[in-house]
Amino acid sequence: MQSAAFRILRSLPTRTSNSPKPALSCARSATRSRLCISRQSYSTRSRNSRQTPSPGTLLAALSHRQPKLPNSLRILGLPRRLFSTLPESTSQHTMANTTERLAALRALMKENGIDVYIVPSEDAHQSEYTSPCDGRREYISGFTGSAGWALITHDKAALSTDGRYFNQAEQQLDENWTLLKQGMPDVPTWSEWVAAEATGGKNVGVDASLLTYAFSKSLKTKIQKKGGGDLVGMTENLVDKVWGSERPARPAEPVIILDKKFAGKDFVEKIEDLRKELTKQKSHGLVLTGLDEVMWLFNIRGSDIPFNPVFFCYAIVTPTTTTLFINPRQRSSELESHLGEHVQLVDYDNVLTTLTALSENTVDEKAAEPQKFLFPANASWALAQALGEKRLEEIRSPVTVAKAIKNETELEGMRQCHIRDGVALIEYFAWLEEQLRNGVELDEVDAADKLEEFRKKKENFVGLSFGTISSTGANAAVIHYHPERPTAAKIDPNAIYLCVSPLYLPS
Repeated sequence: MQSAAFRILRSLPTRTSNSPKPALSCARSATRSRLCISRQSYSTRSRNSRQTPSPGTLLAALSHRQPKLPNSLRILGLPRRLFSTLPESTSQHTMANTTERLAALRALMKENGIDVYIVPSEDAHQSEYTSPCDGRREYISGFTGSAGWALITHDKAALSTDGRYFNQAEQQLDENWTLLKQGMPDVPTWSEWVAAEATGGKNVGVDASLLTYAFSKSLKTKIQKKGGGDLVGMTENLVDKVWGSERPARPAEPVIILDKKFAGKDFVEKIEDLRKELTKQKSHGLVLTGLDEVMWLFNIRGSDIPFNPVFFCYAIVTPTTTTLFINPRQRSSELESHLGEHVQLVDYDNVLTTLTALSENTVDEKAAEPQKFLFPANASWALAQALGEKRLEEIRSPVTVAKAIKNETELEGMRQCHIRDGVALIEYFAWLEEQLRNGVELDEVDAADKLEEFRKKKENFVGLSFGTISSTGANAAVIHYHPERPTAAKIDPNAIYLCVSPLYLPS
């Protein structure tokens, strides 16, 4: 869905085929807006030619005033592919000393008969963004990027990540680590590296809750074919044992009830629709592990993961029962009133034992084959082990499909939130131009805070969907850059300014 600001831009006259092409294109979205100030300018053309007005002119027109910016100043969208052409940032990432952590981990590996240990970035729900308590790869390697795999043997340690994070990884990894630059020539993928290290019948260990069941099967096959090694799904996480008492506690923030005026459909109706699908599939039930899916199905929200409206939970829906697994500290009278008698609340940590019992208690000895549970592609290997591989049927979650088909209330909510956010963005752009034109000194934090201030004034504002990337000059080349004082740079009108701006709204 396009924002109001973007729709206005598209309604304006466009550049003709003979018009000079700017180095950068203008892009805008309500949830991830990008603002760049660059020295790029447009050549003067005849008054009869159709030229693209600068967004600065557009914003001034919308605010009923004409801008008087220097010729060198233009607001332009910055495609991510241009990041590699920008100069190196002067900001430095902190390097952690991982020697003691690796030594402790290797001792545990030896105790458990593990020769190679895999540390993924994801949590037990395969979340793209994780809570600090699930930052295992960051803890053991010192690398804070959002994507990557840490791989440890008894005498080696490797970190595999993609091109967005090569520079950052080189700065953050200490002498104990080798960087595997994903996608570069002659560099093995992390799974190839693991398979090679496991040749000779070695054991590769991983927390079974952090790999999907589907991926664990393919990885196990690759390791076995390479050199007779084996993949071991472990029930305890060795990095957690090394981390010990220093590991952050798992959050248990209050559960929020999403009003039907935003959802457009009562959760009881959604579950009834889901049960029709279970009947159609001749299934005994569905295991739900994706946090966004559980939030949508039950019309609930949370804040256990920074910038994400979710809380830690699982759900199991059968033809006759519905069970929601949550932290006992998150139970409240409001939640119980919302769910009523339709849903049974069970401790989050009991999901594995519950699945095992459910599998054992639903066996029909007269049936030729055991009735199966629908098992989504994002569900973990640990859940598959608890349920029993013969009792599951791998599918794309029917909740994923249902969630993707928006009802009219959701569609209208999306339209309205884009309009509200588009207004906030226009107000911010106009304010920023005004400040720079008047020579006001601003740093990257000033700009990010001001944008959030404009958004907070809008109806139904909840929060940001990730930390605003407000960066000037060389900092604009840093992926996922987040300005902090006292190192935040001053915004220079003669240098690029990049703002990747996020937002979350209930509607």
